[in-house]
Amino acid sequence: MFLTDQELIELTHRSRRDAQARALRHMGIDFKTRPDGSVAVLRAVVEKAFGLKAGPKAKPPAEPRFDLVR
Repeated sequence: MFLTDQELIELTHRSRRDAQARALRHMGIDFKTRPDGSVAVLRAVVEKAFGLKAGPKAKPPAEPRFDLVR
């Protein structure tokens, strides 16, 4: 569900929590800060940001409707 501490370090190339938060903001990845100051990132958010996995609500693109073109 959430990235591990090691995965966060690999993703951000940062070990300090404040630096991880800055790196995630720069990459446009949503995260939350826990009461203890640690960073929480959903695995699904990272997968979506990098295009690794389509969400369950994703639909294939609609077929073009050439009969509507005049």
